[in-house]
Amino acid sequence: MNSFNFQAQDYPERPGCYLMKDSDGNILYVGKSKSLRSRLRSYFQGKPSHKRLVQLVGSIAAIEVILVNNESESLILENNLIKIHKPPYNRALKKDNSGYAYLQLTEERLPRLDVFYRDRRPKSVRAVANPQSVPDKEAGSRRFGPYYSSRFRNAVLEFVTDHFKLRTCDPMPRRACLLFHIHRCSGVCEGFITEEDYRQSADQAAELLESGGEKLIAAMYGRMEQYAEALAFEKADNMLRHIRILEKLPEKQIVDREGAADQDVIYFGRNRVLIAKVQEGMLRDFRMLDLKQGFGDQACDLFLLRHYREERPHELIVNRISDLKTVQTQLRSGGNSPLRITLPKRGLKYDLLKLCEQNYEYRIGMEEAAAGSGPMQE
Repeated sequence: MNSFNFQAQDYPERPGCYLMKDSDGNILYVGKSKSLRSRLRSYFQGKPSHKRLVQLVGSIAAIEVILVNNESESLILENNLIKIHKPPYNRALKKDNSGYAYLQLTEERLPRLDVFYRDRRPKSVRAVANPQSVPDKEAGSRRFGPYYSSRFRNAVLEFVTDHFKLRTCDPMPRRACLLFHIHRCSGVCEGFITEEDYRQSADQAAELLESGGEKLIAAMYGRMEQYAEALAFEKADNMLRHIRILEKLPEKQIVDREGAADQDVIYFGRNRVLIAKVQEGMLRDFRMLDLKQGFGDQACDLFLLRHYREERPHELIVNRISDLKTVQTQLRSGGNSPLRITLPKRGLKYDLLKLCEQNYEYRIGMEEAAAGSGPMQE
């Protein structure tokens, strides 16, 4: 029998991910929903019909919740968390080449666009798994995404490759193939375009993908009109369907971005602090810690000096600090590498800090409700 006391009112009616854990703190299952309360309630209402679900529910000792801003963020975060933790009750999305992929412009002499799946495991895990591994030959590639729909991603890949007549062959042949003769490739392999001109076209393709949104839609509308004028109505209709998909996709998500830097997003409350770990642009988890030195900006400084004396990410994003220069100087002492500390007022880093604040307020509210000291904050 399950001993977990599920109370629906403990969970907000907003998007996020949930991590179901056993009594030892092991993650059993990772899920997502645009309404956490409704989704979690479904596990505990009635009698589960599947044996695997019965086993899962019977093993739950705790449910950790991570709040996000929208459904797209919950989809991407769920994908990342499953790949990171490999929960036993998750069957889908465990493989590294599954889920949401990027498009990348390769770092070859004559670049091409290709599908790229990030290795979402922590660096330390990757190093242990592949101790003799060589540096990623695509480490300097320009990447775009992630794309939530593989069908749409492939349509964008085909459109941009065709629009800029980029090569798709790997390895590259010595003679121009059929794609050149049907005007879908520039024929750089046989010198029908100079390498310099080809690289300029590749850069233009990357700029279009980086801009996304309106510029990409405008280019796709232009291609659709060309199809219509050529009476290729089936192609025009197919292009319009992909345009509609792009127009419906949320433009903004902050839980998975391209980047090599590791960041800790730190929200200081009255006597607690919540740290969001962002590694290589991917949000991984939240940790709530006590702010033992008291209250106020000076207590925040002391926490940073104690917590990041030895191991630290590349950057700290904080909501409060008393003496930024002194903290940075002391953390650099003893030959340590420079550490950047940021107090953002706008932009992506500010959005990450606001997300951290929302999760802090939710967790504090849960603790207060459990202690009977006040109503839960949602």
